[in-house]
Amino acid sequence: MARRCEICGKGTVAGNSVPRKGQAKKKGGVGQHIGVKSKRVFRPNLVSVKTLVKETPTTIKICTRCLKSGRVEKLV
Repeated sequence: MARRCEICGKGTVAGNSVPRKGQAKKKGGVGQHIGVKSKRVFRPNLVSVKTLVKETPTTIKICTRCLKSGRVEKLV
């Protein structure tokens, strides 16, 4: 299965890791210098939860934001 929330569709997003060297000017330094950017991946916080889908108990992957907001009722 893919790393994707089955409720809202949240998935992985690509971005950059930006290394910053030096002290900021407002802290008394000469300013920050940005190094070479490298690619990285932001992954969603997914949880496997047992819930009722069409009156049958099934396990689905959902993000913790959907779980916290109450979009899915957890089976106990």
